[in-house]
Amino acid sequence: MFDFTWDLNSINDTTIIFRLVLALLLGGIIGFERGRSGRPAGFRTHILVCIGSTLAIMTNQYIFETYGVSDPTRMGAQVISGIGFLGAGTILVTGRHQVKGLTTAAGLWATACMGLAIGIGFYKAAIIGCIMITFTTVVLHRFDNFLLSKSKVIDVYMEFSKTVPINTVLEALKSLPLKIDSIEIVKPSYSDGAQIAAIMTIQLKEKKVKVDVIAKISSLEGVEFVEEI
Repeated sequence: MFDFTWDLNSINDTTIIFRLVLALLLGGIIGFERGRSGRPAGFRTHILVCIGSTLAIMTNQYIFETYGVSDPTRMGAQVISGIGFLGAGTILVTGRHQVKGLTTAAGLWATACMGLAIGIGFYKAAIIGCIMITFTTVVLHRFDNFLLSKSKVIDVYMEFSKTVPINTVLEALKSLPLKIDSIEIVKPSYSDGAQIAAIMTIQLKEKKVKVDVIAKISSLEGVEFVEEI
């Protein structure tokens, strides 16, 4: 079934595996860095996007080489313009600016590219791509969570007591080993005793368990409620 050659320019069994593995590795490198920075589009999301786009352009090349028709870059251009439309339907931003659905959006898009490969008879690339997409969404889930747990960047939602000025709480925060990168004032959602709330991006100055940091913040006078988002 498989015929391995070392011509990496044309579509053959070697290039199918090589390009998809390279897409997984290179997409993972970018996603690794984003995950360590605490970004919502992290390790798995970047891998899925990279594998999906690789599948799409290889399928277009397969059509061109096998049937002698089509522009070798046409399908890739359509994928680039279409990803925003598909992804927007599954990405949600909650009231506290939590971003959800990025991996789902990438998975849907990568699966659509896999469907293009299957529909044209590019079965080998579709099967290998399916295995890698499944590996990314299932097996690498734990590794993605591990990266997020090691990040020094934390986004927190805090509610402040009516009895203590917010400036007093912010001064107390400065005594902890952290730096406030940004702060956005919002309306409180939980505590009846809170007068004001804020969404903060915090940079830890040293490696610490996030649960311990949240516990120290919650123990400060004037903090009614705090959670990581």
